[in-house]
Amino acid sequence: MSPVSDPPAYFRLHVFICTNRRPDDNRRGSCAGRGSEPLREYLKDVTKAMGLKDIRINSAGCLDRCGLGPVMVIYPEGVWYGFHTKDDIDEILQTHIVEGGRVSRLMLDPSDQPIVAV
Repeated sequence: MSPVSDPPAYFRLHVFICTNRRPDDNRRGSCAGRGSEPLREYLKDVTKAMGLKDIRINSAGCLDRCGLGPVMVIYPEGVWYGFHTKDDIDEILQTHIVEGGRVSRLMLDPSDQPIVAV
């Protein structure tokens, strides 16, 4: 029996941005509480304006890294970023999404631990 090959990808890149919201007094905090929702909308709008039809910008529930947030993960590479401003979004968009590079100053490592308020 011959192996079945995967169909071509529908999107070149999938960007998942955590928009999970916890109560303001939750010690873990949340990405939405740190401004991820308007930054996601900004990235979506700019991507659309640039005509990047092979990129999908999605909201995600908790990605379990909200203490480092706001956070996003870009697939298929599985690269994680922490971001805070439109300038951060612009840099990720140009360097990673358009050029295929990485924004090392914003990348998250699996060993990164959140700062949790007590």
